[in-house]
Amino acid sequence: MGLGLSRRVRYLIARARALDTENLTRLAGRIADSSGRAKPVILADMLWSSVRHETGFQDYYDWDFHTLSRRERRTFMTHPKSNHLAQKLNAVEHRPTFADKSRFNERFAAYLGREWLDLRTATAEELSSFLARHDRVMAKVADSLGGDGIQAFASADIRDQEAWRAERLAARQVLLEEFLTQHPVMASLNPSSVNTLRIISYLDPSGRVHVLARTLKMGNGGDVDNFSDGGMYTMLDEHGVAEHPAFDGDGRVFSVHPLSGTSIVRFQVPLWSEVGELVDALAREVPQIPYVGWDIAITPDGPAVIEGNYNTGVFQLKPSVTGVREGLLPVYRRAIGF
Repeated sequence: MGLGLSRRVRYLIARARALDTENLTRLAGRIADSSGRAKPVILADMLWSSVRHETGFQDYYDWDFHTLSRRERRTFMTHPKSNHLAQKLNAVEHRPTFADKSRFNERFAAYLGREWLDLRTATAEELSSFLARHDRVMAKVADSLGGDGIQAFASADIRDQEAWRAERLAARQVLLEEFLTQHPVMASLNPSSVNTLRIISYLDPSGRVHVLARTLKMGNGGDVDNFSDGGMYTMLDEHGVAEHPAFDGDGRVFSVHPLSGTSIVRFQVPLWSEVGELVDALAREVPQIPYVGWDIAITPDGPAVIEGNYNTGVFQLKPSVTGVREGLLPVYRRAIGF
């Protein structure tokens, strides 16, 4: 059995063992209700697609697989496929640099655009000085995914700093960061969170950086913009323009942001050329991890990296919203050569 087939079989076995039947049933019910198709038919197709096209159940829902032909389905990148690439391309010994936010901040300090503090090692004086310099701070779990464990605090509300530190450590929120001031154009989308970009890049063996996907993520009233935490996203073209509406994890579609009233369609990301320069530099820092999803914030002084995801999520246009019925798998294949 070849290495690729062996990896796929192991992955499918692991997925079968971890099958979330409640989520599968919930998503199938939503699709059945909106499409008028029988729920058992949708369930069977979701399970078949998970094997034939390696789609996650949320993938099937987000990218309207029930409406796509077999040829169209074959063009879509999926989370399982992305996982295979991450495991194949990204060196195991270098993954901790990206998996731990504290280690990432140390390695990519020149690109952060913000101060940070490790609550495990900071002295009382360092913590006090940090809080005095910043009106608002973010506490983060160093190894969290999808925005889990991220919480914003107003420094003025922290009366007993050592008791507060103990509470953060008990919650595993070991990383403290200055709350980034985002560019006013980005803040116009949703001021409650820093609205970021997910730029997925691949550094090929010849040293060329390929941009595989460009995503605009927006919060919707919460502290973070993550899709799994109530946020929404849309894709950007090569000029940093959002040509289509955004959608969230519940399938809701937004041409205009519901809280700010700012138009999402035709939104132009500011400082776009600087974003490209930053991603090119970031992608070359750890060449042993060539496949990365970078979270980028736009500050008034320029773009800054939030984190790098060595096992990045997947972002694509939603066919029922955009009319685009081809995914990004061909883009990935041309760049990576699989």
